[in-house]
Parts: sequence; structure tokens; C-alpha cells
Amino acid sequence: MVIDANMYWFPEELFNDPEALDRFVAEAPRTYDTNVYLKREGDVTQVVVEKPTGFPSLNYAQGDYVLNTMLTDMDAAGVDKAVLKVPGCNEWMSLETCRRFNDGMAAYARASEDRLVPLAVVPATGGPRVDAEIDRCLDELGFAGVQLCAHYGNHYLDDEMFSPLFKKLNERAATVYVHHVPIPVDCKSLLDYNNLRRSYGRCVDQTTAVGRELFSDFFERYPNLKMVHSMLGGGFFSIAQMLLPKASKRADRVQRFDTNGDALAKRLREHLYFEMSHAQPWGKDALACAVKVLGADHVIFGTSYPVRREWLLDGPDFVRGLGLSCEDEELVLSGNAKRLYHIG
Repeated sequence: MVIDANMYWFPEELFNDPEALDRFVAEAPRTYDTNVYLKREGDVTQVVVEKPTGFPSLNYAQGDYVLNTMLTDMDAAGVDKAVLKVPGCNEWMSLETCRRFNDGMAAYARASEDRLVPLAVVPATGGPRVDAEIDRCLDELGFAGVQLCAHYGNHYLDDEMFSPLFKKLNERAATVYVHHVPIPVDCKSLLDYNNLRRSYGRCVDQTTAVGRELFSDFFERYPNLKMVHSMLGGGFFSIAQMLLPKASKRADRVQRFDTNGDALAKRLREHLYFEMSHAQPWGKDALACAVKVLGADHVIFGTSYPVRREWLLDGPDFVRGLGLSCEDEELVLSGNAKRLYHIG
């Protein structure tokens, strides 16, 4: 079995419902320098998200999220099941809009005969109404977990402001997928160059998010959570050993680093997982290194479909070309997703 643990979804019917589309666009927090507008190219309508204003970062294109096309492309790639997520806009969506998106994903899942497995979208504020939506998605709709953004406004997820939400998620022992925000909180130097902003910026955002969860008391407060971060945690594997220092074997007059590496490694091992988002851009050497450093049981195959179809169509074979053992290959391509998202 192959599971694509990162397939994007957006309600196609929204493009044909001017009133609903207008409401969706109107919810964008422009006072926080996020601009959303409609763009027409030929017969295709796009919802374009600029963050900050003037710098395009997300594009939702009409026709990209048609169920039959998604399933046909999955068949061509040899992908058996896919985990559905909403890319980015859940950072600001109201509870009412979240409910509409959750209902839409549930309908796709039913129509796909359970090949598509949704993750719930909810506002990060928490509270009784959000708690009720989490319960509805997990219990009534059969969702596999909850998806969040790496930060909201200027606040990463370890902030106490999100404690009402995480108390509920911890109570449910939920798997939480954390999607990168288009730019990190501290982003000024990244804005001018498209690839630096759109690729490296997402990595900086995820590395910051992972680090704050790891170094804070986040997992002491919420010990039942499993957090799955996109973009391999921003390439976290490349600095994992550096961030988990052990005590020096030689005497130093001044201790400049924390030396609780063993405790941090335990948090990393028990709570944090890394979805690749798309295999090919990492290259075979880096991806193989990620599996070696993080462990095959902590790396998860995903494609970011439909951003680039080739990431889905050629992604499984790319992973098979890494030279992993059969056991490790199975964990990356399906085993970890099965376990974390309770996929049969």
C-alpha cells in the first residue's frame, strides 16, 4: 500500500457560488497584512493569497480539486489512499467556514469509497463550539485527526493562547498535522526573492515551530499528542543533532549551551513526526539522510498534490529509489501514516 499523507483539498463548488466565494475572500485578515483576491486566466478562476500584501504565496485554482481527477491521478501514481488537508487558508477561517470545508471533505471521502481520509479544520482559538466541531469530525464524520498551521498571527503553537484548543486535542489523543504558513513570523529578509520566500520561508517557519514545541514544556502540558510537521519540519534532520547537545566530554570554563539533549531526544522520538510534503525537491541524498537521522518510523510520504502533478505521479518511485530496506520503505510509504491516522 502507498498512502499520500499530504493531498490538498479546496471546495470546487465555491468557484461557482459567487456569494460563498465572496464570503471566503472577505474573511482574510487584511489588517494582518494578508490579502486575498480572485484572478481570472482564460476560463480558470484562481483564489490568490498574498502574505504579506504584494507577495503571492498560495494559489487555489479552479479545476485542481475535482474528485475524479484526483482519483485518476492517484491510480496513475499507484497511490491507494490519501490524507486530505486544506492548504494554508485555515489560518484565518471562521468556525462556520471550517464546518463547510469539513462537510465538503467528508463528502469527498464518502464518494471516494474511503480512499480519501480527511483531517478536520478548526479555528485555533478553541472553546466549546470548536470542541464540539472537533468531536463531530472525529466521531460522526470519521476524520483521522486535526490540521493546524505552524503559527497564527505572530504566535507559534506553544503559546499559552492556544491552550484551550490543545487541552481538547490532548484529551482526544489526536494526531495533529501542522502545515507551514507561507512565511515565518520573522520574514523581512526573505520577501524579495520568490524561491527564497516560497520554499526556504516555509522551511524556516517549520523549523521554528518544531524547535519551540521541542524546547518548551509543550509536551509536558500535552503528553498525548502526536505532531506531524510538513516540509520535513523545514529540513529539521539537518540540524537535529546540533540542537540536541550532550554534555561536553572535556571541562569548559563557561557552559554556553543547554545540555538536556537526552530529554529533548525523548520528546522528539515520542511526539514529533515529519511529512516530506513532496519527495523530489529534496533530492535523493537529502531525503535518504532525513530517513537515517530521524528514523524511518518518523518520516512520512506526501506530495502536496495538486501543486505539481509529478510530485504525486513520480513520488512513490522516487522514494523506492532511495535504497531503503523493504521495512523502512514500507514505513515511509504507508506504515507511519497507517499508524498515526488509524488507516486500515
